[in-house]
Amino acid sequence: MEIDRYGERRPDFAGWLLMQRDRGDWVDAIADQARRDRAFPRCGTADDVRAHFEKAQADGEALAALDHAEIDYYAY
Repeated sequence: MEIDRYGERRPDFAGWLLMQRDRGDWVDAIADQARRDRAFPRCGTADDVRAHFEKAQADGEALAALDHAEIDYYAY
């Protein structure tokens, strides 16, 4: 669990990603994939998630979506 800029606890990146629904963007698409993936790390950093995607041989679009998700995550 990380602390946001307001001093409040927030889920780690993997947990945050799993909570993303109905966004209608690339983040929504990879979040859906993550929820269906039994091997997806349910807890972990963006680096942990990226390593999982790379191990699964994710395509460039999925990795670009992951970049967008990471930006959104750290923006708040």
